[in-house]
Amino acid sequence: MDFFTEYGEGSRYKIEEVIGKGSYGVVCSALDTHTGEKVAIKKINDIFEHVSDATRILREIKLLRLLRHPDIVEIKHILLPPSRREFRDIYVVFELMESDLHQVIKANDDLTPEHYQFFLYQLLRGLKYIHTANVFHRDLKPKNILANADCKLKICDFGLARVAFNDTPTAIFWTDYVATRWYRAPELCGSFFSKYTPAIDIWSIGCIFAELLTGKPLFPGKNVVHQLDIITDLLGTPSPEAISRIRNEKARRYLSTMRRKRPIPFTQKFPNADPLALNLLERMLAFEPKDRPSAEEALADPYFKNIANVDREPSAQTVTKLEFEFERRRVTKDDIRELIYREILEYHPNMLREFLEGTESSGFMYPSAVDHFKKQFAYLEEHYAKGSTGVPPERQHNSLPRPSVVYSDNQQQSTANITEDLSKCLIKENTQKTQQHSASVAASKFPLHVPHGDAARPSKAAGSVLQYNPCPSSAPMQYEQRRAARHPAMAPNNIPSGSSYPRRNQTCKSETGDAERMDVNQAGQPKPYAANKLPATVDGRGGHW
Repeated sequence: MDFFTEYGEGSRYKIEEVIGKGSYGVVCSALDTHTGEKVAIKKINDIFEHVSDATRILREIKLLRLLRHPDIVEIKHILLPPSRREFRDIYVVFELMESDLHQVIKANDDLTPEHYQFFLYQLLRGLKYIHTANVFHRDLKPKNILANADCKLKICDFGLARVAFNDTPTAIFWTDYVATRWYRAPELCGSFFSKYTPAIDIWSIGCIFAELLTGKPLFPGKNVVHQLDIITDLLGTPSPEAISRIRNEKARRYLSTMRRKRPIPFTQKFPNADPLALNLLERMLAFEPKDRPSAEEALADPYFKNIANVDREPSAQTVTKLEFEFERRRVTKDDIRELIYREILEYHPNMLREFLEGTESSGFMYPSAVDHFKKQFAYLEEHYAKGSTGVPPERQHNSLPRPSVVYSDNQQQSTANITEDLSKCLIKENTQKTQQHSASVAASKFPLHVPHGDAARPSKAAGSVLQYNPCPSSAPMQYEQRRAARHPAMAPNNIPSGSSYPRRNQTCKSETGDAERMDVNQAGQPKPYAANKLPATVDGRGGHW
């Protein structure tokens, strides 16, 4: 039977335009013709050129299969390569998101306390799920948080993540740790300890939250020493007991000989912030890891009194050692190729069944959509460089696509539609029994101004919001790790009309060293939000978000 008829791959996705390029390859937006959903297809080139890069890709697609949660980006599909033993590129289909939190912070200087609270709540909720699976993200920063205009956030980029096992040597766990310095916990700046904890991610979330409050990075260190300097400028010199617990002799000596610094009160550093928010922020930015709250403890903080129900927030199944055995041994390119191919089969249940039963033919050569996508991507890349928005060539094929997608699981399908309400963000979930839940964030504060196009991070393309009910009165929602079964795709959400906000206009260095504009007052803080200020646009989608 023809592959396209069996799996519907050849004509399922209609390529639209390039939304990003990078060293990894290119990302195009596309339409899933089976569901009507907008998706992003990420083409990763020559993934086996370096074993370390291929291992990072394997780690990410494996973790995103295992960690299924509304606050974590989802891989919808991965195209089956034409040859099991010879493929070099892969095409990963993500849900399509509009931008990332870095761009949201840059484009919106009218974010409200409700925004801050709702954003932090989503980040901690997703982080709780990640940590209960024994996974450390290790690279949390605004560019790795995807965002939509309806204020939905999703954590992405698990390439540097690690699964923590009790017998995993520290040298293996942290060998390739190169995460962004500005969001790096102090214990990672100087290899302070031999055993690290999930508190490293809590520190990063604290830095992101502080950046939301001020509109600029909290600790923009130029190097490791400068990073420690500006951290201690705010938090004060660590206690002698804390310094004595540091393993690295040079870091211990540097902090011991540092001039004594008094901590700056957070109310002085963030004069316009909610006191409850500052209390939680101060806990998350404690110098010693043991003094920081876990994600679950942070969710129980009084700051979230009106929206949180910690007992109802789902936890993940612990990731097994077998899933990440490749991290614990020396692997070759062929080993990684076989493991990536095995992960791809998770998105092709019938082929996976044949593979596991050993009935797969030895040659395994099928007609594939990959060749057609190569032509479309090559066409778009050529015109993208010239600034053209030409439509890619349509695929000509003899087989017909299936009228619908068949999934191997029996879970009931549901669709989530976001509708506007004058007083609240009202979320409807259509299931066999229709229920309505209203979030506690006023709709007048939403949606955000979301930059579109080049503003979106290329490798962070992902999409439609999975419904998550924040109401305490509702029954717990269960999220299980994805194995061989595929889950129904959600219907595309209807993005409500947006509001534009003015840009800041004072220079500040970005994470990459580029000059960015910010609007601050004399004290170096963002101007207070004017509750009665009219948005720049009152109908339609806002600006270029």
